[in-house]
Amino acid sequence: MSAVFGGGGDVMGPGDKGLKFTLADTFRLAWADPDLRQRIMFVFGVFAVFAFCIHVPVPMPGVAPSDIEEAVKNNGFLAMLGMMGGRALQRISIMALGLGPYITASIIMQILNAANPAWKKEMQEGGEYARRAQGKRTRYLTLALCAAQGWGLIKTLQVIPSVHATVTANPWIPYTTILFWTAGAMLMLWLGEQLTERGIGNGVSLMIFAGIVISFPATAQQIWTSIQNGTTAGWAGLVVIIMFVLSTWFITYFTIAQRRIPVQHIRRQFGTKAMGGATSYLPFSVVMVGVIPIIFAIALIQIPYQFLGWFPPGTQAHNVIQNIADFMNPNFTTWKGYLGILIYAGLIFFFSYFYTAVQFNVEDIANNLKRAGSFIPGIRPGKQTKDFLDGVISRRTVVGAVFLAVVAISPYLLPLLINVRNVQLLFGTSLLIMVSVALETMRQIEANILMKQYGQ
Repeated sequence: MSAVFGGGGDVMGPGDKGLKFTLADTFRLAWADPDLRQRIMFVFGVFAVFAFCIHVPVPMPGVAPSDIEEAVKNNGFLAMLGMMGGRALQRISIMALGLGPYITASIIMQILNAANPAWKKEMQEGGEYARRAQGKRTRYLTLALCAAQGWGLIKTLQVIPSVHATVTANPWIPYTTILFWTAGAMLMLWLGEQLTERGIGNGVSLMIFAGIVISFPATAQQIWTSIQNGTTAGWAGLVVIIMFVLSTWFITYFTIAQRRIPVQHIRRQFGTKAMGGATSYLPFSVVMVGVIPIIFAIALIQIPYQFLGWFPPGTQAHNVIQNIADFMNPNFTTWKGYLGILIYAGLIFFFSYFYTAVQFNVEDIANNLKRAGSFIPGIRPGKQTKDFLDGVISRRTVVGAVFLAVVAISPYLLPLLINVRNVQLLFGTSLLIMVSVALETMRQIEANILMKQYGQ
């Protein structure tokens, strides 16, 4: 999953998260470099292809986008799916599934790698070959999940009269639709891989970023329309703007925050010259695992909704899955929703610790420092260094998990204050993904600029 929301080591672990150049200087220096300019243009070109594909509809005769739009407004799961995919679902697009199946497949493979010692050893020692084998397994699982999630989505949409009538008139429609959706999901994944290889930043992350950005104007238009027709008070729009600015600052502040642990390097004598002896630092980010715990948690709480449509309403299986979905649906309007909030927050804490344990081997860090003749002032090399770093990472994980839980849950408070449906999609996880991906991409552009300047 590090390939999904990571890329460089910075966003996924220790790294300097500060930006050395202003935004204007970064773009000016990047545009002046032919290679970087070409990479940036390639990124925008892929975004243009993605935006075009969002408007390519699946052939479903008799089904209008307005029918899907109304259903999405009244379904939080469908609204989130549409928001993350650039409103492809509302347009009945081939991109309706988005990268959801791939993200779910990546989550499953991460858990299986941690639970399977043979796969874990293969990933540690196999190098590029092991990563390719892991990628192939993830893609096969993605194809299977495309079929499963596509079928569940079709069944969910059949509550819409026009969809139900179309499926009843032509029983092959669900299968052809799933085929188009699967092709669109794999095309989106391929575009992300091309971005990683020939563009700047992590491709899959950039595709999700693009989908959220494309959805923003429609959400803003909904708010403006609600204010114009009197459904929402005029001051609510100002509140949304203020909260958006404050949320962006809050998320950016915590995303770049880090704890720097000083490291002293031993001075060595080579003939008449003394080498080393300098002091550097180990930077540990407050949000060490990025947005991954929230993505994991969302994937799990959405599973009941994906299988709900498999069973006809009124059946025992449908009622059982509906009850599970109600208990796992976070909101502040029902007592079940409060339990869903606790489950959501608990999953974020669990995955924060789980992914930190998977990604960071404190014993290796301590051993590397010892072999290099470096030490943390006041801490003995070896076991004491390992215990000290364990404590630091544990405390950072608690703070990071609290931050992620606050960001993920805070949007559910907005409907209690502002009478605009789905306005919470402007905040929380969507905003966190946008800020994280934007900062990571800017850091990679800066790294390229600094490397070229150093080479000169």
